[in-house]
Amino acid sequence: MQDEAAHGNAVDPAVGAIERSMVRLRRGMARHRLGKAAIREHNLPVDVQVLHVVDVIDEGPDHEGQEMSVGLVASRLGVDASRGSRIVAEAVKSGYVRRVASQEDGRRIHLELTDAGRAVVDATRRTRHEHFAKAMSGWTDEERAEFARLLSRFVRDYDS
Repeated sequence: MQDEAAHGNAVDPAVGAIERSMVRLRRGMARHRLGKAAIREHNLPVDVQVLHVVDVIDEGPDHEGQEMSVGLVASRLGVDASRGSRIVAEAVKSGYVRRVASQEDGRRIHLELTDAGRAVVDATRRTRHEHFAKAMSGWTDEERAEFARLLSRFVRDYDS
């Protein structure tokens, strides 16, 4: 690995620290730690991949007029269309998601959560909230609010 500073590309120490922290966070998320915790803590009869599908559908479409489709789910999960289709089919088979005729075009299908799917989302959210609150238990209200503001801003700017 070449020294970036030697090539005139000095690394901002804060950006470097953020990059390393984000990589650690991504690795932890990739191990599905929170998903597995939600499944275990709430005795959910669901696979972690199906849990991700339910989460994505709960987020809703990106913009007005867009419907939740298998393609959008696959895109958000970072998987190819055939893998996305298989995971969505499993979520449907498990009773957490249903396929519904599009209001815009009856030939198209969009996805929505069932009551069981909403219950899974609620349980998963409670688990994440508890784990995040524990991680920040020593933080002041102001620190949590500032972190929430900055992290939201970072994600918004990173996505655009």
